[in-house]
Amino acid sequence: MIAVQRQAPADPLEPSAPVDIRTGYRRFAGFRTRVLEAGPRPSTQAGGRRRGRRTAARPSAPRIVLLHGYCDSADTWRQVITELAALGHSVIAVDLPGFGEAAPLRQGAILPQLDAFTAAVIKEQSALGGVVLVGNSLGGTMGLRAAQDPRLPVAGVVSIAAPGFVDSWLIRTVARYPLALRACASLPLPVPGFVVRAVAERVVPRLLYASAAMVDPEHVRRFTDQFPDYRSATTRLGQARELVAELADAYRLDSITVPLLVVACGRDHLVSAASGRQLHALVPHSRLLVREDWGHCPQLDDPAAIAELLAYFVRATGAVSGAAATPGPEPVTGVAG
Repeated sequence: MIAVQRQAPADPLEPSAPVDIRTGYRRFAGFRTRVLEAGPRPSTQAGGRRRGRRTAARPSAPRIVLLHGYCDSADTWRQVITELAALGHSVIAVDLPGFGEAAPLRQGAILPQLDAFTAAVIKEQSALGGVVLVGNSLGGTMGLRAAQDPRLPVAGVVSIAAPGFVDSWLIRTVARYPLALRACASLPLPVPGFVVRAVAERVVPRLLYASAAMVDPEHVRRFTDQFPDYRSATTRLGQARELVAELADAYRLDSITVPLLVVACGRDHLVSAASGRQLHALVPHSRLLVREDWGHCPQLDDPAAIAELLAYFVRATGAVSGAAATPGPEPVTGVAG
C-alpha cells in the first residue's frame, strides 16, 4: 500500500542553533562551481595527532550531497540545507556545470560531463564520511547514474522526479517534435527579452510547484535568470532536447545495489508519478514514496518534510566511510518495499 501522508516519528529530532550556510567556490572535474555547505565540520580526519602520535581517521557522520535539476541551481536546496544542518547533518549542494554560477558545459554529450563532475564531488566528500546522494529531476538522474558505478563510494541515493521512465507529454514533445525549436530559430526577428521573461514568469511556476499558492517570487526569478532573453531561451530549449535524447540510454538499473529511495510527486507536470513507480519496479530492492500533494520540486513545496525524509533515510542506511549498509525500519508512511 502506498500512502501519501507523513507519520510523526517516534523519536523526533530536535533542531539546534540557527544555521549558517557557508558559500565557496571549488573545482570538480575541471569545472569551477559554487558550493553551499552547512552543518558540523568533520572533527577528526586522517593525519590527526594525539599525544604526539598520528591517529587513524575516525568515520564521520554521513555527508548529504544535494543535486539540483535542469535550469536550477544549488539555491533550490537552501531551506532543506538549513533544516538538515539544524538537525546535525553535514550537507553540501553544488551548482551543476552549465547552471547557476558553475562553468559552462563543453561541447559534446551532456550526461558524461555531469557524470565526471558528480564523481569528483562524491570522491571529495567520501574522504569525510559516507555519501548519500539526493537529486531532483536531472539531479535525480545523476544520482542514479552514480549509483550504477561500483567504483564510487555511494552509501545511498534518494531520487526525486528523475526523468526518463514514464515522462509527461511535455518532455515527450520536446524529444520527438522539435518543430517549436525550428519555428523559433526561423523567426525573422528575435522575440524581445521582456516578452521571454514575461512568458517564463507565467510558465515556470506551473511547471515547478504543486500549487500557485506556494510560489515564491524569488525562486521564480532564479529560474528565469537562466534564460533572460530570446537567444538564451532557444539555447536552453535545444540543450533540453539533447538531454532528453541522452536519457533514452541513460540507465543500467540492474547495477544499482545501494539503498535507493524513489520519490514520486502526484502534481508533477514534468515527470509523472508513474515514472517513479516504474523506476521502483525496475530496482527491486528500492523503496517508493508517493506524495500526491507535491510538485516537480518538492524541496520548494515542502522543505521541512523533505529534510525530515532525508534525515531518516540517512539514519536507515547507516552510512559511514562511504560504505552502504542495509536499510533499517521505514521511517515514514508512503514508502513501499
